[in-house]
This record gives sequence, structure tokens and C-alpha cells, in this order.
Amino acid sequence: MGRLEGKRALIVGAAGRGNMGQAIARRFMREGAQVAVAGRRRDALDAFVAQEGGIAVTCDFTEKPSIDAMVAETAQRLGGIDIALNATGWGLLKPFLETTPEELDAMIALQLRGPFHFLQALIPVMSGQGGGSIIQISSATATIMFHDHDAYMATKAGTDHLVRSVANQFGDRGIRVNSVSPGLTDTPMTAEAGAVPGVFDAFVKGYPLGRYGTTADVAAACVWLASDECFMTGENLQVNGGLTLRGNPSKADIESSVAAAMARQG
Repeated sequence: MGRLEGKRALIVGAAGRGNMGQAIARRFMREGAQVAVAGRRRDALDAFVAQEGGIAVTCDFTEKPSIDAMVAETAQRLGGIDIALNATGWGLLKPFLETTPEELDAMIALQLRGPFHFLQALIPVMSGQGGGSIIQISSATATIMFHDHDAYMATKAGTDHLVRSVANQFGDRGIRVNSVSPGLTDTPMTAEAGAVPGVFDAFVKGYPLGRYGTTADVAAACVWLASDECFMTGENLQVNGGLTLRGNPSKADIESSVAAAMARQG
């Protein structure tokens, strides 16, 4: 405990009850950080703050003026930003040939353009205070394949390269920039798939450690990346139980696992 004592943290993507952003925010608070949680839904943010503490800042992460305003408000209210983490995401599952221009534009806006503008807003703030740590939640699918996930995978991979580029340019200002790549994680975004018998069973086979991830696993890794103990920048931390050593199940594997689970039930 106390590894982030005195740090001021901004976590974007914390408006979903029980999501990864909220789990990370709770862990950062336990480690002593002052935390601002941000997202689109003010009611959800206020409910989280009322229960856990911290401050709430609304933001549309697809719009640069909103991102700039969020960073400025957070820096003003907390007196600076030592840690900034982006946990926004949209799990679009759509075949490549059926993905519409509108869906692709929405994915780019949230998962590539948003992080780009977030970094642009943070660099001057952190430069003026002698540095800081920026963390991007990426995905194992930026490295390994998963069916019908093309727009998601492409934007996550692009953001990983953006992380390396910014880390290379601004390390001399004391700014570290890294990303974290979970695999399948038990979050609200995966709840619908997980409710189907056999779906998660198909994934577990790809994990050398024998289970899929939790938000606690990801939060623990983010604490280290955010702390002064971390001498790392421009890297992608694969927090996925070794999934990238093997790979996600194919569509056929998932269908077979679901069929077997349904047969067992009935």
C-alpha cells in the first residue's frame, strides 16, 4: 500500500459500473493517489465518487475540445497530473466485409484519435511539472488475431505504435508512456458473451496460466507502471496470462465449445 502516495491521477473510461477504469481507480486510491475519474456519463461518475471518493470530470473522448477541457479541469482541481490512464474502449464484433464506414469512423474516433489528442493535451501539463506516467489500455488482439474484430484490432495496434512514438520524443522531459494489453477480461463489456455457456471455456484453453484475466490483474500492473519504481517507457506490458504465446480461439472453436456446454446442460 502507499506506492502512489501523493500522486495525482486522471483515469478516463471510468463511467461503467464495475469496468476496468473503475477497478484501476479504486486500486490507485488504495495506493494513496488522488484520483479524478472521467467519462461521458456524469450520473455514473458522481455515483462512483460518492462511494469511493475522488472527483468526477465529464468528457467526450471522441472530441478534442472535450479532451482538452477535461485535462485542464483535472490539472486545475488536483494541482497537476502525475498519472494519466486511458481505459476507454468499444468492443465492436463485426465481420471485416460488413463493417460500415460509420462504425470504422466511430472506432477510430474513440480508440485512435481520442488517445492521440489525450497525449497532446497531457504533454504540456506533465512537461511543466517535471514529468509523469501515461498508461494506455490496449489489447492482446493488437498482436494476436481474433475473428470479426478487425477495426478494434487495427486501432489498438495503431495506438500501441503511437505510445512508442510519444515515449521516444518526450522521455527527456521525464514523461513515461506505456500500454497494457489484457486478453479476455471479466468486465461489463464481455458480460454478454460470458453469459453464453461454453464461450469463456473456449478461451481458457489459450492461457498457459489456466485462466482468463480479471480487472484486478490489470490494475496491479498499472500501479507498477504508474509508480516511481518503474524504469520503463515505450513498452507494451502483456498482462494476459500468456495468451499471446498461444492465441485466441477460432470462431469454430467457440461454436464447438458452446455446443458441448449446451449438450451438457441438457
